[in-house]
Parts: sequence; structure tokens; C-alpha cells
Amino acid sequence: MQGMVGMASRVFSTMSKAGISVILITQSSSEYSISFCVPAKSADKALNALNSEFAQELAEHQLDPIDIIKDLSVVSVVGDGMRTAKGIAARFFSALAQANISIVAIAQGSSERSISAVSAL
Repeated sequence: MQGMVGMASRVFSTMSKAGISVILITQSSSEYSISFCVPAKSADKALNALNSEFAQELAEHQLDPIDIIKDLSVVSVVGDGMRTAKGIAARFFSALAQANISIVAIAQGSSERSISAVSAL
């Protein structure tokens, strides 16, 4: 996916056309992957739509197979004070670690008002 212009646009246009709500997005800085969360009831529909949209790239091995991980949840901390209060993210992740919760993905809002972690149920 690295260097393939317009990939994110195609991914999320495909979700929109399929009527699927995307509730969290995170992309690696290296452009090797885009991860996003959809409601559990939409997972198979999302996979089918993406496999159809990227059929040529998948057939030519320009993309790795599209993968879905089921049975995950999103936990978020949201608040206006997060931009100025130090240590909120550290306390959030420490609490998850103390509860023995493994994190699959992390996303932070550009406004610095929220941070989310995706974890196994």
C-alpha cells in the first residue's frame, strides 16, 4: 500500500457506498496499513465490499489479503481538559494494563480531546 495514492479515499468511499459506519480510524505513519473499526454486524459486509473494490490489486499481489479481527471493543477517554492535563494517556493505558487488557490499536483525535484503544472483548 505504501506509495499507492488514493488508497484511503477508496477504502472509505467503499465503506460509504456500502452504508457502513466507520467508528475509528488509524493509519501507520509508514503507509503500510490502514486499520478501522466498524460495528460487528457490518464486518462481513465491509470485507466483501473491500475485496470487491480491491480485487485487481489483491489478484496482482499489490496488496496483502484484507484481514478482519472480530470480537474487539473500543474504549475511549474524552474531555476538553486532555490537551492541557499531563499524564491522562499514561493513566488510561496504565489502567488497561493493570486490568490485563491487551491493546490491538490506538487512535488519538487531532483535537487532542480524545484517545481510544481497541482491545479484545
